[in-house]
Amino acid sequence: MIWKEWKKFYTQIVAEMGFDIEKDREAALILRELLVEKGNYVLVEDLKKSMKNRVYVFGAGPSLEEALSTHIFSDGTLIAADGATSALLEREILADIIVTDLDGRFDDIKKANKLGTYVVVHAHGDNIERLKEYVPQLKNVLGTCQTEPLDIVYNFGGFTDGDRAVFLAESLGAEEVILVGFDFGNRVGKWSKPHLKKHTPIWESKKKKFHFAMQLLKWLEENGNARIEYLRA
Repeated sequence: MIWKEWKKFYTQIVAEMGFDIEKDREAALILRELLVEKGNYVLVEDLKKSMKNRVYVFGAGPSLEEALSTHIFSDGTLIAADGATSALLEREILADIIVTDLDGRFDDIKKANKLGTYVVVHAHGDNIERLKEYVPQLKNVLGTCQTEPLDIVYNFGGFTDGDRAVFLAESLGAEEVILVGFDFGNRVGKWSKPHLKKHTPIWESKKKKFHFAMQLLKWLEENGNARIEYLRA
C-alpha cells in the first residue's frame, strides 16, 4: 500500500480514534533520530533476504494457544505481532520478525531480538516515551510509522500490530500469508497486554481497532498479490 492509498484509511482512523496527526509525525521523526544515533537500523532489503514464499503471521487472539499446540510452522517465515511473541517463546518457537509498537512484553521482544529476530518498531503519538526507552536496547530494527514515510522509517500500511504484520509480509514479497490467532471476537488474548493474566472480554477501543483491522485485511485480500488465509485451530 502506497502512502496515497493509505492516507484515506489513516484519515478515517484519526477521526474515529481521536489521534493527533502531528504527534504521529513527531514520533516518526524521533524514531528516525534514535535509529540513526544508535545505528541499529536495517532496511527493508535486509528483511527480504530471509523471506520464504509462505509466511505465517501470528496474532495474539485466544485461538493462538490451540494452534500452537496442534500445528507445525517450520515451512515458512514466522512473523509475530507484538504479544504473540510471548506465546511463541512459551513453545520455544522463535519468530523471524516481530512487529510491535512496544506495548507488549518487552523482555520477551528483547530476548527474541538477542536470538536473531528482526524487530519492526512502529512509531505513533502515544508511544514516544517507549520508543526512547526501548529502541536503543534493540538491534536489527526496521522503523515504521503511520504518517508520511521517511528515508529509513517506512509505512507499509496497516493499523494494529496484527494487520500491519500482514501488510509487511505482502510488501516483502510473500506469495501466501497464513493468519494464526486472528480471532476478532469478543475476547482478547492474554498475550495482548503485559498486565493481562487470562483471556479477557474485549473493551471498546479494542473493538474499534478490530473493526479497522478487518477492513484493512479485506482491502489487502482484494488488492494485494499474496494469497491470504486464516488458520482455524
